[in-house]
Amino acid sequence: MTPLAILILSLSMSTDAFAAAVARGAAHRPAWPVALKWGLVFGLVEAATPLIGYGLGLLAADYVEAVDHWIAFALLGLVGGHMIRESFEAPAVDEGEEAPRRAGPLGLVLTAIGTSIDAAAVGVGLAFIGVNIWIVAASIGVSTFVLTSIGFRIGGAVGARFGKRAERLGGIALIGIGTLILADHMGWMA
Repeated sequence: MTPLAILILSLSMSTDAFAAAVARGAAHRPAWPVALKWGLVFGLVEAATPLIGYGLGLLAADYVEAVDHWIAFALLGLVGGHMIRESFEAPAVDEGEEAPRRAGPLGLVLTAIGTSIDAAAVGVGLAFIGVNIWIVAASIGVSTFVLTSIGFRIGGAVGARFGKRAERLGGIALIGIGTLILADHMGWMA
């Protein structure tokens, strides 16, 4: 996986958390120290979930080696498609419902887990193509930390609409990465 692909994947995986952070920031407008603390929680969880998915994928890798590129393509396509579909859905009664109603540690962790499930599915797909998961997970964690910290702070200024557009762009990027993986493994890019 190229550095550019890792960067695009990292930013794509961060968009759900960014959208939740923008919504939360619009409702509560936290100061920078609080936004950084919340961003750290999101970044750590988002870095851990692809590692878990990767481990699960490695357990199954021997059984699916002949079709691993198709699985990676399908998983990235499904996650990307889901993100695109969600980006067009009308927000709940209160856009802040994506984020916890209270800023306590449990509410933040649950929201971070909820926005990182897609990263676990991507981790499964990445196990099939043999990427360095430590670099990918660290990149996802750092980009999530940065984007959510900023999202918490700018939420009041830009509103949740910008978060939905970022989520849509992230979904398109995931589908593109899955297509590139498939094309590379099928020899279409040679």
